[in-house]
Amino acid sequence: MATPPTHPGGSAADRPPASTRSPRNPAASESTLETRGIEPVPAGEREGRPAQLFWVWFAANISILGLPLGATLVAMGMTVWQAVIAAVVGAVGSFAIVGAVSITGRRGGAPGLTLSRAVFGARGNIGPTIVSLLSRLGWETVNTTTAAFALLSLATILFGTSPEAKDHPVLTIVCILVFVLLTVVVAGLGHAFLVSVQRWATWVFGALNIVVGGFLVATIDWSAVGAAVPAPIGVVIAGIGVIAAGTGIGWANASADMSRYQAPAVRAGQLVLSAAAGAGIPLVLLISLGSMLAAGDPSLADAGDPVAAIRAMLPTWMAVPYLIAAFGGLLLSNHLSVYSAGLTTLTLGIRVRRVYAVVVDVVVTFVGAIYFILIADGFYGPFIAFISALAVPITAWVGVIAVDMLRRHHYDPVALMDTSRSSGYWYRAGVEPRAFLAWLLAIVGGYLFATLGPSSAPWFTGPLAGTWFGENGLAWVITFVVAAGVYAALGGARRTESIPLS
Repeated sequence: MATPPTHPGGSAADRPPASTRSPRNPAASESTLETRGIEPVPAGEREGRPAQLFWVWFAANISILGLPLGATLVAMGMTVWQAVIAAVVGAVGSFAIVGAVSITGRRGGAPGLTLSRAVFGARGNIGPTIVSLLSRLGWETVNTTTAAFALLSLATILFGTSPEAKDHPVLTIVCILVFVLLTVVVAGLGHAFLVSVQRWATWVFGALNIVVGGFLVATIDWSAVGAAVPAPIGVVIAGIGVIAAGTGIGWANASADMSRYQAPAVRAGQLVLSAAAGAGIPLVLLISLGSMLAAGDPSLADAGDPVAAIRAMLPTWMAVPYLIAAFGGLLLSNHLSVYSAGLTTLTLGIRVRRVYAVVVDVVVTFVGAIYFILIADGFYGPFIAFISALAVPITAWVGVIAVDMLRRHHYDPVALMDTSRSSGYWYRAGVEPRAFLAWLLAIVGGYLFATLGPSSAPWFTGPLAGTWFGENGLAWVITFVVAAGVYAALGGARRTESIPLS
């Protein structure tokens, strides 16, 4: 049994992993169904390569939701070229952060929020885990709702049904159910099957996106694009923040969930590159296209249903492949999100098999999608504002983890799975005080500069939201700096001596 650390340094983390003590389950590569839960993958069973993660991140980001992001940048006053710059810096840069955080998965062989127990403590980790799960469930509800709208639009074209979901509640529920079932099949079977599906499906839905994108390019009002007046540099900086918060930041806490099967010999730079390029390429193209379309048709930025808004720009014969591509892109994104949510659910201590945790998560999003489509009067604006607000505590978690990575190269596999007082990661009453304090202070600091909710009627406006940082959407930057700075100042990056096992 591991002797608990005598101080908050958590020196058990600096011991090399003892593979002889690691719990062993069949690896995902040995079976179609992944039977492993959140327990660390033994080093001998990690055979993944960065190229696999490239396709995973590429597939997760060919969703049509990238187009409204580009439209948002133009609505902020940017020219297309400024929007492209914001897309490159925001998307590629934020996913470089995702790749950097995924290094923890290669080092510890466990999901991100499970490894987070080593940083925050067995009990202190509950807060970041709940935030992560809420974020995942939120975006899954967005994906499910949007995909259902895409199928309903397809049914309108093929069968002449009414485009209003509330006119066909049974058909609407069937559309939601189709998306949910396709998600469960892939996310439920696990890592190896997911990686394979993401790779091959990328070619299919990527090709459809290219065809549709090519047609949309032909509809762009180039005179309007050329006549646009450049926005001040502050607006561009704010746009970079919007893209970063809406793309990579939201995936950072899921990155290690996929990299835990990476071979120990894989270099850190390869993981960063696979995420930055894999997600960056499709995002930059889609965001850029969305900005070009919005330059000629500003109404795209204000559309309540982005799928329907773009559908209206297409003739019927092109709308069919567009809707199929939209549905497929959302499905590929949801595969990864639901897989991660299942692991996060297990990290909270719910004692079920991983596949059942996946089912529980999709049931929640299934019910949520029904409510927002058939009962609620509005959805996208308020709901996306809510889950975007979760970017602040997620960024605070990333800041603490980033500093912790500077000293922690090994994780104790036994301590990670032990949430009792005997755990090597128990610290003080189950909480690592330095990490948890830094996380809380960063959240407070971030919200001081934040404006939460729809811009027309915000729910909350921080007392410093009117400053340059607040007006330019940089609350997440403040959050990261405070989290990393406080944790480092308290000694979070300081190497400690190892305490031997008793």
